[in-house]
Amino acid sequence: MFRVVLFVILSVFLARAFWRMLDGIIEGYSGRPPSSNVLGRGVQMARDPVCGTYVVPDRAVAITDGRQKVFFCSAVCRDKYRAQTG
Repeated sequence: MFRVVLFVILSVFLARAFWRMLDGIIEGYSGRPPSSNVLGRGVQMARDPVCGTYVVPDRAVAITDGRQKVFFCSAVCRDKYRAQTG
């Protein structure tokens, strides 16, 4: 019984690996852009002043502090920043 379960798990794993490899080959030959959610190179990151995490400005929580826009990884960091700067 254990061997059957192990065989099924291994078969599923190998089938998935084969399918991903085949999909990558087809994607490469078709010339279409990658289907992943990775940003292109050259995106300027901003540093969260509270926790130090680097964030993509288009996806970050932002506030305007004076003339400067400040970017945060989350609303929690934004609220901490507001509490610190009063």
